[in-house]
Amino acid sequence: MSEEKKPLNFIEQIIEEDLANGMSENNLRFRFPPEPNGYLHIGHTKAIGISFGLGEKYNAPVNLRFDDTNPTKEEQEYVDAIKNDIIWLGYSWDKELYSSDYFQTLYDWAINMIKEGKAYVDSQSSEAMAEQKGTPTQTGVDSPFRNRSLEENLDLFNRMKLGEFNEGQHILRAKIDMQHPNMLMRDPIMYRILKKHHHRTGNDWCIYPMYDWTHGESDYIEQISHSLCSLEFKPHRELYDWFKEQVYNYGKNRYPALPKQREFARLNLSYTIMSKRKLLQLVEEGIVKGWDDPRMPTISGLRRRGYTPAAIRKFIETVGVAKRDNIIDVSLLEFFIREDLNKTAPRVMAVLDPVKLVITNYPENKVEWLEAENNQEDDSAGFRKVPFSRELYIEKEDFKEVANSKYFRLSLGKEVRLKNAYIIKGERVVKDTKGNIVEIHCTYSEDTSKKVKGTLHWVSINHAVKAEVREYDRLFLDETPDSHQDTDFMTFINPDSLKIVEAFIEPSLADAKPGERFQFQRLGYFNVDDDSTSNHLVFNKTVGLRDTWAKQKPAESVNKTQAKPQQNERKAIDVIQQLGKKYTNLPEAKQIKSKSEIQELAENVSYDDLKPLFNTATKKVGTRIAVMITLGVLLKKGLKRTEEVNDFINKALKDTNEILVEEAKVVTE
Repeated sequence: MSEEKKPLNFIEQIIEEDLANGMSENNLRFRFPPEPNGYLHIGHTKAIGISFGLGEKYNAPVNLRFDDTNPTKEEQEYVDAIKNDIIWLGYSWDKELYSSDYFQTLYDWAINMIKEGKAYVDSQSSEAMAEQKGTPTQTGVDSPFRNRSLEENLDLFNRMKLGEFNEGQHILRAKIDMQHPNMLMRDPIMYRILKKHHHRTGNDWCIYPMYDWTHGESDYIEQISHSLCSLEFKPHRELYDWFKEQVYNYGKNRYPALPKQREFARLNLSYTIMSKRKLLQLVEEGIVKGWDDPRMPTISGLRRRGYTPAAIRKFIETVGVAKRDNIIDVSLLEFFIREDLNKTAPRVMAVLDPVKLVITNYPENKVEWLEAENNQEDDSAGFRKVPFSRELYIEKEDFKEVANSKYFRLSLGKEVRLKNAYIIKGERVVKDTKGNIVEIHCTYSEDTSKKVKGTLHWVSINHAVKAEVREYDRLFLDETPDSHQDTDFMTFINPDSLKIVEAFIEPSLADAKPGERFQFQRLGYFNVDDDSTSNHLVFNKTVGLRDTWAKQKPAESVNKTQAKPQQNERKAIDVIQQLGKKYTNLPEAKQIKSKSEIQELAENVSYDDLKPLFNTATKKVGTRIAVMITLGVLLKKGLKRTEEVNDFINKALKDTNEILVEEAKVVTE
């Protein structure tokens, strides 16, 4: 089957139109222009992916330009972090540039604008200027200094540069139109006095250009063909164009082409904030332990938590390029890291909340080294040896003294399988004076062919390695923590976003190095933290095996709505059918999320539930896709291929719907 050609997004359409209208592909040049006033976050990855992605698509250079016009907030630390993040994501830039490279040129062009009567020095207070600027419905008022003489403006601007005035005493403004309907065009500020040390130019300057004046002119100097920015800059486009039209008269012999600004929707993620100012507040107030805290949405925080460049890039690709802002569910990002780590992360055993288990009929001094598969998704991953002995640790939640028929873990009188080892049966417990279970006594059977429903992970006590495990959760309890006008975003901080436990891990992890990623079987994905040493291993929880927040949402919303029954009150197979009905009408990003929900629901579906849906009508392709996804889960859990199963798969493989065919191929692998 030939690969389906992806449609062009609207930015690619603009570029293709420009090329069709005569622009040479050799003149394409893009840039990523971060301000070095904080660490990059997940929202920036969209801008990075768009600019560098276009560079890859058209084999065009992409500049990394730091818009460093505010020395009060910018630091070399941020420059270094930004460069590291882009490299880690797998991108490379053509030229490393800085707006400060152009300070002299910008100053010279400002002098030209003064001489042409297009800029003037204003000496009012900021309060007076704000009052005179008007409102969106009320025009502004001209400054009393708007008609200063050419000589006075040049003299004052030169003395501003020489440092003769205090901060706030004078500014340079563009002379446009104080009655303009776009408030940004009402004589915007071009320069202000800032007697601050700059991380690159030192103390050479005590006046600094404003962002709107610098940004477009830097694009022009670098001959950027398409200046791409997020939607909040759309009102700035008119000013961007006005400024570049003025400077074109000064630089057209050296810089023949004018850049074109276009805007795309920024990436907003649920349960997350994207404001650098607010992220800095979290750092400064000690809510998190630095910009690279694994709870932060910064790229360095995601890297430290165990996210991979592949997962992030796939997420950005799936979200796509849009013209309207929307909020992407963070569970989609979590889906992609699960999908990536499921293929690549070695499986190991670790116990985070241990209780001692004694196999009473196993010899006291005997140790067996049993073979364990490293990753069933990767044939090349091979096997390792894990030690097995009489005394083990298992998770406390994996045992109940008395349990109902739906409890498939260990209980008294019931048998379960120990992963990669034997079948055990609960016999009795030992309790302390407070009634807490301190030991579980079991017997084992060497007959491993018996069918039992439960499988537990474990660690041999005598061989266990202690490790610190940091269990991270979402930093905010609210889906949009900074969208509430009357409530501070800090109100929604999750007090349980970090839980630190002493865990016991299998000895194969004793030499694990920072950055290495593993699946702790039945618990989730974890990576070795930068704080880890050979004497003190530290693991971060990257993400659980399933989206536990999806189960919490209905319970949370009951108090708000008290309306119709929640989804989890219905049978899993009924919900799967409902999801299937809409499946083919969903965009790709929502299809991926829907598939994840179906796979989770499938854990609670039996073959008897699913079998009647094998006869679903051909035209109900969405339902058949959902059935195929569910079938894939059941087959992985050990369902035997019956004649009905094979007939259903074979029929799907011959279908005309590509999604159904692909899902059928997955279950046949």
